[in-house]
Amino acid sequence: MSITIISFPSSDPRFSHCRAIRYEVFVCEQRVDPEEEWDETDNTALHFLALDGEAYVGCGRIFPDGSERGVYWLGRLAVLRAYRGAGTGAALVRAMHAEALRRGAAEMRIHAQTHVRQFYERLGYAACGALFFEAGIEHVEMRAHIMG
Repeated sequence: MSITIISFPSSDPRFSHCRAIRYEVFVCEQRVDPEEEWDETDNTALHFLALDGEAYVGCGRIFPDGSERGVYWLGRLAVLRAYRGAGTGAALVRAMHAEALRRGAAEMRIHAQTHVRQFYERLGYAACGALFFEAGIEHVEMRAHIMG
């Protein structure tokens, strides 16, 4: 498997592939209400797609924090079931970090589902704060310092 990562704004027609992946992972698998899955941040975030050849297999998004300079949020990271555990998610996160760093970020934050906490810890994130529920799923805020 050879993963290629591309990035683009939501106005790009390829955003439809992000929507399809997120629908499969979050709505179908995790039973997230579709009304909670799509938000205004989709309109301003930079979106990423992972491709294995011609197949779209994962996605995510980044966006700057509205109040803290040098802070970017990573979110909606989703990898199709058949591609999990093969490095696709990590490749996406590394590409997202690199682009955020290029745009001036020094720190990344995420509201991570607690069942994937160790995945993010392996990528340099540390949990901070109390557990909370988002879309009916337990989450924890995590932060990572990034550098070139």
